[in-house]
Amino acid sequence: MEYFVQQLVNGLTLGSIYGMIAIGYTMVYGIIGMINFAHGDIFMLGGFAALIVFLLLTSFIAGVPVVLALLLMIIVAMLAASLWNWTIERVAYRPLRGSFRLAPLITAIGMSIVLSNFIQVTQGPRNKPIPPLVSSVYDIFGIAVSLKQIIIIIITAILLSSFWYIVNKTPLGRAQRATEQDRKMAALLGVDVDRTISVTFIMGAALAAVAGTMYLMYYGVVVFTDGFVPGVKAFTAAVLGGIGSLPGAVLGGLMIGLIESLWSAYFTIDYKDVATFSILAIVLIFKPSGILGRPEVEKV
Repeated sequence: MEYFVQQLVNGLTLGSIYGMIAIGYTMVYGIIGMINFAHGDIFMLGGFAALIVFLLLTSFIAGVPVVLALLLMIIVAMLAASLWNWTIERVAYRPLRGSFRLAPLITAIGMSIVLSNFIQVTQGPRNKPIPPLVSSVYDIFGIAVSLKQIIIIIITAILLSSFWYIVNKTPLGRAQRATEQDRKMAALLGVDVDRTISVTFIMGAALAAVAGTMYLMYYGVVVFTDGFVPGVKAFTAAVLGGIGSLPGAVLGGLMIGLIESLWSAYFTIDYKDVATFSILAIVLIFKPSGILGRPEVEKV
């Protein structure tokens, strides 16, 4: 039982990271019906921004407090990722918003390749490790729970609550929901649709940057290819939970993390991705809209 609970903790930690990335996918899709396949690379870019801040801090300031270093890493990573995603939306996505549906998808894949290769050229192809930022481990009834796992789970809960409040209780959230339902009518009623979409991209990028920083803190290493696999799994989490639903995105992320952790613990690790995508396929067969998703109603 202790081993099982240990894997649950590990799965919740990994799933929290997937969930933070998945929120960005689901927000953008909910607003403009587009899958931003460059979002995984925004997550990776956030990890590299946090890495650069850490290296600068440790180079110029001796004995910087861990809390201050982590806070600065998160803030700078959020700013850098938000600026990148805002630029991508303005330059690559907005001009194609009224074109045929495949054009933004192809552009998103192209932007993903551009970001990945940009980081490879500027930062090099090798793994970039950092020393452990948080190393405390607590023994709770025989279960080893590290402080960094607690931090990741708490930050995910805080961010999900904050974003749920923004989307459901603020004027910005009302503008986002109006844009999601009918862009033309929202514009006629005074909603600045372009600004709302840009802010949505910025919010998604900020979350991905936090996830990238948590990923760097948890694993202690980042590489330019890190945007692909976590990005695909986060997209899978968004679809599994119900794309367009913020709680669904986090629920899907937690499910993906738990499936990976438990499968790796009790079966061969080589097939953990097969198990993940097989369960996704089974869920979508019986509930095509995802666990918390709502069926789309075609307007006629």
